[in-house]
Amino acid sequence: MRRFYQKVDLRSRGEMTSFLASHFRYPTMNSWNNATSYACNLKVDRLRLDHELVMKLFDLIRVPDFFDPINDMVREFGEDHHYAWQAGFNGRSGGYLVLYQSALESSGYKSYCTACGQQNCKSVAETGNVCGKCGQPARVDYAKQHMRIVTYTGRGTDDGEDFSDWEMCQLRDRVQLVQEFDRLADSIVQEAIYIANNFSLEEETFLVKQTRQVLVPTA
Repeated sequence: MRRFYQKVDLRSRGEMTSFLASHFRYPTMNSWNNATSYACNLKVDRLRLDHELVMKLFDLIRVPDFFDPINDMVREFGEDHHYAWQAGFNGRSGGYLVLYQSALESSGYKSYCTACGQQNCKSVAETGNVCGKCGQPARVDYAKQHMRIVTYTGRGTDDGEDFSDWEMCQLRDRVQLVQEFDRLADSIVQEAIYIANNFSLEEETFLVKQTRQVLVPTA
């Protein structure tokens, strides 16, 4: 199995610089925008797994439930870094894990409906508690400022940087960030292998209740 995490001597400027400069990179948006960041290639056939496991994973990744625990891990990475940094998937098949710059900012919403979840940029004091979407008197104000996560997919990180003018503390911080990102990639691979070894793929038939309009005789 391929491992992404690497040990780095945090006392050595040369070793830290070499680690950052040689780390695999991938576009943060599209190849034409010339912005790249630290990345890990998580394509199933590039993880150095045995053939049987690779074939099973190719089947499992078609199931949305497969990604639930992985998405939780990615979300926790962002939380741990106070959303200054986030990890996300990129590429035509989503096979690359990329490190993104991000931030928390005000969403502009002041209230929401407890019945249907509709958000509103006006407070209850301004427009009353009746929801404009569902009509229920269920609107309440947010207890604190509502925030949203902004991911800067068009920004690169350390593009073309030679790190020669970086302070040692800056280098250590960046190396440790990228190491944590690489650990996340390793954890994602381990989780995928766990799912493959402990779950099987089965088909399930279910009925969907639908409403339609029909013609009926007039009484």
